[in-house]
Amino acid sequence: MINVVILDDEAKAIQSLEWEIKSFCPSVNVLATFENPFDARDFILSHDIDCIFLDIDMPQMDGFRFLDFFPKRDFEVIITTAYDQYGIQALKQRAIDYLLKPIDSDDLKKAVDKIENQKSSNNIKDILEEMLINMNNSQIPTQKKINISCDGKIYFLEPHEILYCESDGNYCNVFLDNGQKLFLTQILKNIEEKLPKSIFYRVHNSFVVNLNKVREYQKNEGYLVLTNGKHIPVSRNKKNLFIEK
Repeated sequence: MINVVILDDEAKAIQSLEWEIKSFCPSVNVLATFENPFDARDFILSHDIDCIFLDIDMPQMDGFRFLDFFPKRDFEVIITTAYDQYGIQALKQRAIDYLLKPIDSDDLKKAVDKIENQKSSNNIKDILEEMLINMNNSQIPTQKKINISCDGKIYFLEPHEILYCESDGNYCNVFLDNGQKLFLTQILKNIEEKLPKSIFYRVHNSFVVNLNKVREYQKNEGYLVLTNGKHIPVSRNKKNLFIEK
């Protein structure tokens, strides 16, 4: 099944699109519908979806601004609008299709076919990714690397390559010894679980550091300094175990 969300400020438009989907697209499951973009944002951040049917002209914010909430989105977008001047912007936002209201059933079915093809392609990629990760996990502990998915790639990193990881709300950043920063659409806890506990420690709610990269600890000020000069705060309740490690 293709799991979708509908966002449109007009209840009648939502009802009409739902009817079209149920009548002509049996492979599509409408998980939720929203008239409020902020409610839609919160739902998408906590659920896995394959696609959003997105209206452009909404009073609280337009559909393109709504997509700014998802800089690294992993779902498709189908633009729905009563106006035809948004085609170029839809392309720039990597929308998989662009449907004019009232939505034609044949156009809708073609859009759904595109989602199915894309989903099939993604499934093949997922299988390859799982194979690579399993190969890495089967290595002996001294050789095992840390796999991190970012920007459509899988990075296999040696523990010594990672300086520290920093939380950014529902996302996080991984900072490498070579100065590179990886932006991940995962919470910090998910990355922390992949790191070897013998050399990585969460010194603060927002920071996990590589203990081998700590150059000094400023006890009075309550922060540590890494080999690249970065200052990282240490929580009071983490201080004693940090020093012990």
